[in-house]
Amino acid sequence: MLKGFTVPKSPFGQAALTPPPPWHYAGDVVGVEYWTDPDATAATLPHGLSQDPKSNGRAVMMFLDWQFTAQNDEYLDPARYQHREASILIYAMYRDVPVMWCPYIYVDNDAALACGWTQGFPKKIGSIFQTRSFAVAGPAAVPLAAGSQFGASLSAQGQRLAEACVTLRKPAENGLSLLDRPTVLLRYVPRLAAGRQDKPAVNELAMSINDNLTIASSWIGEGELDLREASGEELHALAPDRIEFGFRYSLSYSVSDLRILDDHRLATD
Repeated sequence: MLKGFTVPKSPFGQAALTPPPPWHYAGDVVGVEYWTDPDATAATLPHGLSQDPKSNGRAVMMFLDWQFTAQNDEYLDPARYQHREASILIYAMYRDVPVMWCPYIYVDNDAALACGWTQGFPKKIGSIFQTRSFAVAGPAAVPLAAGSQFGASLSAQGQRLAEACVTLRKPAENGLSLLDRPTVLLRYVPRLAAGRQDKPAVNELAMSINDNLTIASSWIGEGELDLREASGEELHALAPDRIEFGFRYSLSYSVSDLRILDDHRLATD
């Protein structure tokens, strides 16, 4: 019997792109919260989500530097289990529940791609970088202190898609308020078989479940964000009209479950 949580299935299961859950993450985040065209954000929403009347057009762009492990000290294999990520989250509603919706997300390795697709994150391959902070003193250390600046960028297929800069001003009074809404995702797997291509094999609206969410060293300040038009991409449609604030924090959480909200296949089969 072939083994493995994800493809490729193999005799011993060691070739799988990612190990079985629970998955554990720790990372640093640089991001900007902002307002954009509410029609543009609404256009990204899947069936089952609606605009939040209190925050139409509000969005967050985040750049993350992640370290991952499961049950076998995967963090000791950093080439495979460290990755960088850039994503946009949109303020929305699921029925009467305030949520975040992720229309676009980029990562830089295949293990992260497999984890994301399993959850419903529409991950694509990109090149993501961000300024790091180090505990030592020096001009390049960039301490977590008022006045420190953090840059971040996203490129894909040889094209620069996004640039951000955050200037820290003060510690955030409540770091968890930056993640006070659950994230809703679309798990979607199309069919290739002729005559069934309009009936996906998987078409589920799902809510991400993050266990033991912890935030530390949370700072806020001014933010700048530039989203550029590029061939084959639609990120620029969500370019900012007005910046709310920039932020930088560290976080950790675990993933072992997923809540299915709606199975859209029931309406099409």
